[in-house]
Formats: sequence, C-alpha cells, structure tokens
Amino acid sequence: MSLFLVTAAAGKTGGAAVGHLLARGHRVRAMVRRDDDRSRALAAAGAEVVRADLLDLDAVTAALDGVTGAYFCYPIREGLLDATVTFAQAATETGVRSIVDMSQISARREARSNAARQHWLAERVFDRTGLLTTHLRPTFFAEWLTSWWELRDGEGLLRLPFGDGRHAPIAAADQGRVIAAVLADPGPHAGASYSLHGPVELNHHEIAEIMAGTLGIPVRYEPIGVEEFSTSMAARGLPAHLIQHLGNVAVDYRNGVFAGTNDIVERIGGVAPLSVEQFVLANKDSFAGNGPYFVA
Repeated sequence: MSLFLVTAAAGKTGGAAVGHLLARGHRVRAMVRRDDDRSRALAAAGAEVVRADLLDLDAVTAALDGVTGAYFCYPIREGLLDATVTFAQAATETGVRSIVDMSQISARREARSNAARQHWLAERVFDRTGLLTTHLRPTFFAEWLTSWWELRDGEGLLRLPFGDGRHAPIAAADQGRVIAAVLADPGPHAGASYSLHGPVELNHHEIAEIMAGTLGIPVRYEPIGVEEFSTSMAARGLPAHLIQHLGNVAVDYRNGVFAGTNDIVERIGGVAPLSVEQFVLANKDSFAGNGPYFVA
C-alpha cells in the first residue's frame, strides 16, 4: 500500500482527501498544526497524525519520509512561497514521486491579489522540480456561503461585493475526491492544471433563491462595494493579507475570472459534484446562525 501525506489535514479539502484515501485502502499520514478534536478524529479514522509547520524544513522532511505522493495546501496567509520552497526541497530529498498542489483559479502572473500571484509563482516552483505535479485551481468554495452568511430577523443575507458575476460553487468534499484520485494515480495528470467547478454556474441572486427554497426562509443577496467589503473585514479584525486578497479577487470575480464549469470533478473523482441545493441541505446546521466571517 502506498503512503500519502496530506497537509492541512484538519481543514476542509485535506480532511476530505484523507477520508477518500483511507476508503481506497491507502495509508495516510495526516499533517496538522495542533492536537485537537479534528486531529483526534483523523487518528480514529485510521490516519497516522503528525504535527508539523510547513515553514519548518526538518519537520516537513520528517513528515515526507517514506511518502509516495503528497497534497500541498497552504492557507491564505503570509509565507506561501517559503512553504512551497521548503516542501519542494523536502519532497525532492525524500524521494516523493508526486505532488497535488492546491492553487486557486485567480492564480496568474498579472494578478493584483498578492496571494493569487504567489500561488502562480508557487506553481512555477513545483513545475521546476522532477516531481509529477498537478495544480488544482478551484473557483469559490461552496463553503464560502457558510462563512459570509448572516441571519437577521429570520432572513438570510449575503452581503458581498460580486455584482452580477457568476460561478459554479464547488464543495470541499468534491475537491477531496479529486485530490485522492490524482494522488492514487498521478501519471495521467502530471503537469496538468485543473480548474474545479460545481455543476451549475450562478450569480448570487440565483444562489440566494436556491438557498431560500432549501432552507425555507427568505434569503437575499445584497451587493456591496469592494471598498465597503474591505473596510468591514478590517473592522472584523481579519488579517491584512487576507483583506488584500479578497478585495482584489472580488474584482476578478466581477470580471469573470471565477466563471465557468466543466466535468473534471466527475471525470476524475468519479462522482458528480454537489449542487448548491445539495450542499445547503447537507450543511443546514451551518446556516442556523451567523458565519465566522459575518460582515456587520
């Protein structure tokens, strides 16, 4: 049996990838930053849990020892390029064969978002190694809806700076299925960059209408300006790096960068991706109160 390392294993895509790999009968080393209920759940599911920081070369090298393939995922915070170089070097030293890199759909040289441009550079770092590398570029996660959800007097509200732009929300569970499939058989996907989308492209007015029908309460999308959005995030105490990124990708979104859909999730993962209705129905508890990034 192959051994796979999954970073950000306590997160949404990492946790999903761990579950799918274990279900396939593979051994999984789940890399986390701290011991908590999530890491204990991973261990109970059958994963080998290791604590490590992606900026610690020795710790990352130890985590990659004996690994066939690895999933690299770094959060939207400072340090992505340092973490990428560290991971690439450690993977090369330990003889890892393949990497699945979590990038983003807005990653490109000319990106105004610092994080998006750094993801583009991180892709180029991995491409210059001898590793079989596959880049995943998802559009906005379906989980985004739970993060920015506001419940006010029995009405759901999405106050976001996206105008009439469109995308096909993609659930983390579906991404985890793709990650697991590519890790298990990296050859056909080496050198590929896959944009990941849900099944139906929608604007946020249409998303709100679907959510209302699923939740059984009124749901409204209220478009706001990018400057108001950024000011609200700062008032909430969100990090400057994240604010700079989200403000600029909001402009990208309006310009169609996040739009489109395709069959990659079903073709590689083997199962059709969740629709907005299916996602909301499966995560009803997440809409019982305000989301963690609720903008006042």
